[in-house]
Amino acid sequence: MPEDAFIPGLLSKMESVNASDLHLKVGSPPIFRIKGSPQRVKGDPLDPEGIEAAVRGVLGPRELAILEARNSVDFAYSMAGVGRFRVNIFRQRGTLSLVARRVGARPPTFEELMLPPAVAKVSEYVDGLVLVAGVTGSGKSSTLAAIIELINQRERCHILTLEDPIEFLYKDAKSFTNQRELGVDVTDFPSALKDAMREDPDVILVGEMRDTATVEAALAAAETGHLVFSTLHAANAMQTVTRVLEFFPADRQPSIRALMSYVYRAALAQRILPSARPERARVPVVEVMFVNTVVRKHIAENEDVKIAKEIRSNNKDGMQDFNMALYRLVKDGWVTEEMALANSNQPEQLAMQLRGMVLNQDATTI
Repeated sequence: MPEDAFIPGLLSKMESVNASDLHLKVGSPPIFRIKGSPQRVKGDPLDPEGIEAAVRGVLGPRELAILEARNSVDFAYSMAGVGRFRVNIFRQRGTLSLVARRVGARPPTFEELMLPPAVAKVSEYVDGLVLVAGVTGSGKSSTLAAIIELINQRERCHILTLEDPIEFLYKDAKSFTNQRELGVDVTDFPSALKDAMREDPDVILVGEMRDTATVEAALAAAETGHLVFSTLHAANAMQTVTRVLEFFPADRQPSIRALMSYVYRAALAQRILPSARPERARVPVVEVMFVNTVVRKHIAENEDVKIAKEIRSNNKDGMQDFNMALYRLVKDGWVTEEMALANSNQPEQLAMQLRGMVLNQDATTI
Protein backbone atom coordinates (compact mmCIF):
# COMPACT_ATOMS: atom_id res chain seq x y z
CA MET A 1 0.00 0.00 0.00
CA PRO A 2 1.40 3.46 -0.87
CA GLU A 3 2.51 5.37 2.20
CA ASP A 4 0.06 8.24 1.58
CA ALA A 5 -2.83 5.72 1.50
CA PHE A 6 -1.87 3.86 4.70
CA ILE A 7 -3.64 6.11 7.22
CA PRO A 8 -6.72 6.78 4.99
CA GLY A 9 -7.06 3.02 4.59
CA LEU A 10 -7.12 2.51 8.34
CA LEU A 11 -9.57 5.37 8.82
CA SER A 12 -11.87 3.82 6.22
CA LYS A 13 -11.80 0.55 8.15
CA MET A 14 -12.88 2.16 11.43
CA GLU A 15 -16.59 2.15 10.60
CA SER A 16 -16.64 -1.51 9.51
CA VAL A 17 -15.02 -2.65 12.78
CA ASN A 18 -17.05 -0.14 14.83
CA ALA A 19 -13.93 1.56 16.18
CA SER A 20 -14.09 4.91 17.92
CA ASP A 21 -10.34 5.60 17.79
CA LEU A 22 -7.21 4.67 15.88
CA HIS A 23 -3.75 4.63 17.51
CA LEU A 24 -0.44 4.40 15.67
CA LYS A 25 2.88 4.11 17.48
CA VAL A 26 6.31 2.77 16.71
CA GLY A 27 6.85 -0.85 17.77
CA SER A 28 3.19 -1.87 17.57
CA PRO A 29 0.73 -2.76 14.82
CA PRO A 30 -2.18 -0.29 14.43
CA ILE A 31 -4.56 -0.27 17.38
CA PHE A 32 -8.34 0.24 17.18
CA ARG A 33 -10.42 1.12 20.23
CA ILE A 34 -13.56 -1.00 19.97
CA LYS A 35 -16.29 -0.88 22.64
CA GLY A 36 -13.87 1.08 24.79
CA SER A 37 -11.12 -1.56 24.59
CA PRO A 38 -7.86 -1.17 22.58
CA GLN A 39 -7.36 -4.05 20.10
CA ARG A 40 -4.24 -4.55 17.98
CA VAL A 41 -4.55 -5.29 14.29
CA LYS A 42 -2.77 -8.45 13.17
CA GLY A 43 0.39 -7.52 11.33
CA ASP A 44 3.93 -6.29 11.63
CA PRO A 45 4.86 -3.56 14.12
CA LEU A 46 5.26 -0.08 12.69
CA ASP A 47 8.75 1.38 12.31
CA PRO A 48 9.77 5.05 12.71
CA GLU A 49 10.32 5.65 9.01
CA GLY A 50 6.97 4.11 8.07
CA ILE A 51 4.97 6.24 10.50
CA GLU A 52 6.89 9.37 9.53
CA ALA A 53 6.09 8.83 5.85
CA ALA A 54 2.46 7.90 6.52
CA VAL A 55 1.89 10.96 8.72
CA ARG A 56 3.34 13.31 6.13
CA GLY A 57 0.81 11.88 3.68
CA VAL A 58 -2.12 13.36 5.65
CA LEU A 59 -0.55 16.63 6.82
CA GLY A 60 -0.96 19.89 4.96
CA PRO A 61 1.77 22.55 5.01
CA ARG A 62 0.20 24.39 7.98
CA GLU A 63 -0.16 21.27 10.12
CA LEU A 64 3.35 20.10 9.22
CA ALA A 65 4.81 23.47 10.28
CA ILE A 66 2.97 23.30 13.62
CA LEU A 67 4.18 19.74 14.20
CA GLU A 68 7.77 20.69 13.50
CA ALA A 69 7.55 23.74 15.77
CA ARG A 70 5.64 22.22 18.70
CA ASN A 71 6.12 18.45 18.34
CA SER A 72 2.35 18.01 18.31
CA VAL A 73 -0.58 19.13 16.19
CA ASP A 74 -4.39 18.84 16.30
CA PHE A 75 -6.49 19.00 13.15
CA ALA A 76 -9.67 17.70 11.53
CA TYR A 77 -9.38 15.29 8.60
CA SER A 78 -12.22 14.63 6.15
CA MET A 79 -12.66 11.72 3.74
CA ALA A 80 -15.39 11.79 1.12
CA GLY A 81 -17.84 8.97 1.69
CA VAL A 82 -16.19 8.01 4.98
CA GLY A 83 -16.55 10.91 7.42
CA ARG A 84 -14.55 13.28 9.60
CA PHE A 85 -11.87 12.55 12.15
CA ARG A 86 -10.25 14.55 14.94
CA VAL A 87 -6.54 13.81 14.69
CA ASN A 88 -3.65 14.43 17.09
CA ILE A 89 -0.08 13.71 16.01
CA PHE A 90 2.69 13.97 18.59
CA ARG A 91 6.25 12.91 19.27
CA GLN A 92 7.07 10.47 22.05
CA ARG A 93 10.56 9.16 22.71
CA GLY A 94 11.65 10.91 19.53
CA THR A 95 9.18 9.14 17.22
CA LEU A 96 5.75 10.05 15.90
CA SER A 97 2.46 8.71 17.24
CA LEU A 98 -1.05 9.35 15.97
CA VAL A 99 -4.52 9.24 17.53
CA ALA A 100 -7.60 9.67 15.33
CA ARG A 101 -11.17 9.83 16.66
CA ARG A 102 -14.12 9.21 14.37
CA VAL A 103 -16.58 12.09 14.75
CA GLY A 104 -18.97 11.44 11.90
CA ALA A 105 -19.88 13.51 8.87
CA ARG A 106 -22.81 15.35 10.50
CA PRO A 107 -23.91 16.37 13.98
CA PRO A 108 -25.45 13.44 15.90
CA THR A 109 -29.01 13.45 17.18
CA PHE A 110 -30.17 13.07 20.78
CA GLU A 111 -31.54 9.65 19.92
CA GLU A 112 -28.25 8.48 18.41
CA LEU A 113 -26.35 9.60 21.52
CA MET A 114 -28.98 8.25 23.94
CA LEU A 115 -29.11 11.58 25.76
CA PRO A 116 -31.79 12.04 28.43
CA PRO A 117 -34.77 13.94 26.95
CA ALA A 118 -34.39 16.64 29.62
CA VAL A 119 -31.09 17.71 28.06
CA ALA A 120 -33.07 19.33 25.23
CA LYS A 121 -34.16 21.99 27.73
CA VAL A 122 -30.72 23.62 27.55
CA SER A 123 -31.38 24.53 23.91
CA GLU A 124 -34.31 26.70 25.01
CA TYR A 125 -32.30 29.24 27.00
CA VAL A 126 -31.89 32.68 25.44
CA ASP A 127 -28.75 33.64 27.34
CA GLY A 128 -26.35 32.43 30.03
CA LEU A 129 -23.72 29.71 30.32
CA VAL A 130 -24.15 25.95 29.82
CA LEU A 131 -21.22 23.61 30.52
CA VAL A 132 -20.66 19.98 29.54
CA ALA A 133 -18.15 18.29 31.83
CA GLY A 134 -16.22 15.04 31.71
CA VAL A 135 -12.86 13.50 31.04
CA THR A 136 -11.30 13.31 27.59
CA GLY A 137 -13.25 10.85 25.44
CA SER A 138 -16.51 11.12 27.39
CA GLY A 139 -18.50 12.45 24.44
CA LYS A 140 -18.66 16.13 25.41
CA SER A 141 -18.15 17.41 21.86
CA SER A 142 -20.81 15.07 20.46
CA THR A 143 -23.35 16.18 23.06
CA LEU A 144 -22.69 19.84 22.32
CA ALA A 145 -23.00 19.16 18.59
CA ALA A 146 -26.43 17.56 19.12
CA ILE A 147 -27.57 20.57 21.16
CA ILE A 148 -26.28 23.08 18.61
CA GLU A 149 -27.94 21.17 15.77
CA LEU A 150 -31.24 21.15 17.69
CA ILE A 151 -31.05 24.95 17.94
CA ASN A 152 -30.06 25.13 14.27
CA GLN A 153 -33.14 23.16 13.22
CA ARG A 154 -35.61 24.93 15.51
CA GLU A 155 -34.58 28.57 16.08
CA ARG A 156 -33.86 31.56 13.87
CA CYS A 157 -30.53 32.82 15.15
CA HIS A 158 -26.83 33.24 14.41
CA ILE A 159 -24.68 30.43 15.82
CA LEU A 160 -20.94 31.04 16.10
CA THR A 161 -18.61 28.15 16.96
CA LEU A 162 -15.00 28.55 18.10
CA GLU A 163 -13.24 25.18 17.90
CA ASP A 164 -9.82 23.53 18.05
CA PRO A 165 -10.20 21.88 15.59
CA ILE A 166 -13.62 22.08 13.91
CA GLU A 167 -15.19 18.64 14.25
CA PHE A 168 -18.84 18.53 13.14
CA LEU A 169 -19.97 20.64 10.20
CA TYR A 170 -23.36 22.37 10.45
CA LYS A 171 -25.59 22.97 7.44
CA ASP A 172 -27.71 26.10 7.79
CA ALA A 173 -31.33 25.33 8.64
CA LYS A 174 -33.55 27.85 10.47
CA SER A 175 -30.35 29.23 11.96
CA PHE A 176 -27.15 30.13 10.15
CA THR A 177 -23.76 29.10 11.47
CA ASN A 178 -20.23 30.44 11.23
CA GLN A 179 -17.42 28.15 12.40
CA ARG A 180 -13.96 29.46 13.28
CA GLU A 181 -10.97 27.19 13.85
CA LEU A 182 -8.00 28.04 16.03
CA GLY A 183 -4.83 28.36 14.03
CA VAL A 184 -6.75 28.79 10.79
CA ASP A 185 -9.30 31.56 11.39
CA VAL A 186 -8.23 32.93 14.78
CA THR A 187 -5.21 32.69 17.07
CA ASP A 188 -6.87 31.75 20.39
CA PHE A 189 -10.20 31.47 22.20
CA PRO A 190 -10.00 34.83 24.07
CA SER A 191 -9.31 36.70 20.81
CA ALA A 192 -12.13 34.84 19.08
CA LEU A 193 -14.54 35.70 21.91
CA LYS A 194 -13.50 39.36 21.75
CA ASP A 195 -14.15 39.31 17.99
CA ALA A 196 -17.49 37.61 18.60
CA MET A 197 -18.87 40.71 20.31
CA ARG A 198 -18.71 42.42 16.89
CA GLU A 199 -20.10 39.47 14.95
CA ASP A 200 -23.71 39.59 16.22
CA PRO A 201 -24.06 35.98 17.44
CA ASP A 202 -27.01 34.73 19.47
CA VAL A 203 -25.39 31.41 20.40
CA ILE A 204 -21.65 30.89 20.93
CA LEU A 205 -19.93 27.52 21.23
CA VAL A 206 -16.47 27.66 22.80
CA GLY A 207 -14.61 24.39 22.35
CA GLU A 208 -13.03 24.29 25.80
CA MET A 209 -12.67 26.36 28.97
CA ARG A 210 -8.90 25.95 29.04
CA ASP A 211 -7.48 29.11 30.63
CA THR A 212 -8.43 32.15 32.71
CA ALA A 213 -8.77 34.49 29.74
CA THR A 214 -11.16 32.13 27.94
CA VAL A 215 -13.30 31.57 31.04
CA GLU A 216 -13.48 35.30 31.74
CA ALA A 217 -14.43 36.10 28.15
CA ALA A 218 -17.09 33.36 28.09
CA LEU A 219 -18.64 34.65 31.34
CA ALA A 220 -18.67 38.18 29.93
CA ALA A 221 -20.40 36.96 26.76
CA ALA A 222 -23.02 35.13 28.84
CA GLU A 223 -23.54 38.22 30.98
CA THR A 224 -24.15 40.44 27.94
CA GLY A 225 -27.07 38.41 26.61
CA HIS A 226 -25.49 35.58 24.62
CA LEU A 227 -26.14 31.87 25.11
CA VAL A 228 -22.68 30.32 25.59
CA PHE A 229 -21.89 26.61 25.50
CA SER A 230 -18.52 25.12 26.41
CA THR A 231 -16.76 22.09 27.88
CA LEU A 232 -14.83 21.67 31.10
CA HIS A 233 -12.84 18.94 32.77
CA ALA A 234 -14.77 18.20 35.98
CA ALA A 235 -15.88 15.03 37.74
CA ASN A 236 -19.54 15.98 38.12
CA ALA A 237 -22.01 18.80 37.60
CA MET A 238 -21.60 20.20 41.10
CA GLN A 239 -17.82 20.41 40.68
CA THR A 240 -18.11 22.64 37.60
CA VAL A 241 -18.62 25.66 39.86
CA THR A 242 -15.39 24.96 41.76
CA ARG A 243 -13.47 24.29 38.56
CA VAL A 244 -14.50 27.65 37.08
CA LEU A 245 -13.48 29.45 40.29
CA GLU A 246 -10.08 27.71 40.29
CA PHE A 247 -9.12 29.63 37.15
CA PHE A 248 -9.08 32.84 39.20
CA PRO A 249 -6.97 34.07 42.16
CA ALA A 250 -8.58 33.94 45.58
CA ASP A 251 -9.30 37.67 45.74
CA ARG A 252 -11.40 37.48 42.55
CA GLN A 253 -13.34 34.33 43.38
CA PRO A 254 -16.17 36.03 45.35
CA SER A 255 -17.04 38.29 42.40
CA ILE A 256 -16.78 35.37 39.94
CA ARG A 257 -19.01 33.28 42.20
CA ALA A 258 -21.60 36.07 42.22
CA LEU A 259 -21.41 36.26 38.42
CA MET A 260 -21.77 32.48 38.12
CA SER A 261 -24.91 32.55 40.26
CA TYR A 262 -26.35 35.05 37.80
CA VAL A 263 -25.32 33.64 34.38
CA TYR A 264 -25.07 29.86 34.99
CA ARG A 265 -27.98 27.97 33.45
CA ALA A 266 -27.13 24.25 33.42
CA ALA A 267 -24.38 21.65 33.64
CA LEU A 268 -24.15 18.19 32.12
CA ALA A 269 -21.49 15.73 33.26
CA GLN A 270 -20.79 12.61 31.21
CA ARG A 271 -19.09 9.26 31.29
CA ILE A 272 -19.04 6.54 28.65
CA LEU A 273 -19.44 2.86 29.58
CA PRO A 274 -19.37 -0.36 27.53
CA SER A 275 -22.84 -1.45 26.50
CA ALA A 276 -24.30 -4.78 27.65
CA ARG A 277 -26.50 -4.93 24.53
CA PRO A 278 -25.22 -5.86 21.06
CA GLU A 279 -26.86 -3.00 19.16
CA ARG A 280 -24.56 -0.37 20.72
CA ALA A 281 -20.87 -0.43 21.59
CA ARG A 282 -21.00 2.16 24.36
CA VAL A 283 -23.61 4.17 26.26
CA PRO A 284 -23.42 7.55 28.02
CA VAL A 285 -24.05 8.12 31.70
CA VAL A 286 -25.26 11.71 32.01
CA GLU A 287 -25.67 13.80 35.14
CA VAL A 288 -28.03 16.74 34.63
CA MET A 289 -28.14 19.92 36.72
CA PHE A 290 -30.38 22.88 35.99
CA VAL A 291 -29.58 26.07 37.88
CA ASN A 292 -32.93 26.68 39.54
CA THR A 293 -33.56 29.15 42.36
CA VAL A 294 -32.16 26.80 45.02
CA VAL A 295 -29.00 25.91 43.08
CA ARG A 296 -28.45 29.59 42.31
CA LYS A 297 -28.69 30.38 46.03
CA HIS A 298 -26.20 27.62 46.89
CA ILE A 299 -23.73 28.97 44.32
CA ALA A 300 -24.07 32.55 45.56
CA GLU A 301 -23.67 31.56 49.21
CA ASN A 302 -20.69 29.21 48.71
CA GLU A 303 -22.76 26.13 49.54
CA ASP A 304 -21.77 24.01 46.54
CA VAL A 305 -21.87 20.81 48.61
CA LYS A 306 -25.65 21.20 48.94
CA ILE A 307 -26.17 21.15 45.18
CA ALA A 308 -25.99 17.34 45.07
CA LYS A 309 -29.09 17.02 47.26
CA GLU A 310 -30.98 19.48 45.08
CA ILE A 311 -30.13 17.44 41.96
CA ARG A 312 -31.40 14.24 43.59
CA SER A 313 -34.64 15.82 44.79
CA ASN A 314 -35.63 17.32 41.42
CA ASN A 315 -35.87 14.23 39.25
CA LYS A 316 -39.35 15.29 38.15
CA ASP A 317 -37.80 18.37 36.55
CA GLY A 318 -35.29 16.29 34.62
CA MET A 319 -32.34 16.55 36.98
CA GLN A 320 -30.40 13.41 37.80
CA ASP A 321 -27.11 12.47 39.38
CA PHE A 322 -24.81 9.70 38.16
CA ASN A 323 -26.41 7.06 40.38
CA MET A 324 -29.87 7.85 39.06
CA ALA A 325 -28.56 7.61 35.48
CA LEU A 326 -26.76 4.34 36.22
CA TYR A 327 -29.89 2.93 37.86
CA ARG A 328 -31.93 3.50 34.70
CA LEU A 329 -29.25 2.04 32.45
CA VAL A 330 -29.11 -1.13 34.57
CA LYS A 331 -32.89 -1.47 34.70
CA ASP A 332 -33.11 -1.04 30.91
CA GLY A 333 -30.39 -3.63 30.33
CA TRP A 334 -27.85 -1.24 28.81
CA VAL A 335 -25.23 -1.65 31.55
CA THR A 336 -24.52 -4.59 33.82
CA GLU A 337 -24.97 -4.13 37.55
CA GLU A 338 -21.29 -4.94 38.07
CA MET A 339 -20.22 -2.25 35.58
CA ALA A 340 -22.55 0.31 37.14
CA LEU A 341 -21.30 -0.34 40.67
CA ALA A 342 -17.68 -0.19 39.52
CA ASN A 343 -18.27 3.25 37.99
CA SER A 344 -20.42 4.78 40.71
CA ASN A 345 -19.10 7.44 43.09
CA GLN A 346 -21.45 6.01 45.71
CA PRO A 347 -21.71 2.28 44.98
CA GLU A 348 -23.31 1.44 48.34
CA GLN A 349 -26.14 3.86 47.66
CA LEU A 350 -26.56 2.56 44.11
CA ALA A 351 -26.64 -1.05 45.32
CA MET A 352 -29.47 -0.19 47.69
CA GLN A 353 -31.34 1.72 44.98
CA LEU A 354 -31.10 -1.30 42.70
CA ARG A 355 -32.67 -3.37 45.47
CA GLY A 356 -35.47 -0.86 46.05
CA MET A 357 -34.11 0.46 49.33
CA VAL A 358 -33.57 4.03 50.56
CA LEU A 359 -30.25 4.84 52.20
CA ASN A 360 -31.38 7.95 54.05
CA GLN A 361 -33.63 10.97 53.67
CA ASP A 362 -31.28 12.50 51.13
CA ALA A 363 -31.24 9.46 48.84
CA THR A 364 -33.81 8.92 46.12
CA THR A 365 -35.43 5.72 44.96
CA ILE A 366 -36.63 5.80 41.40
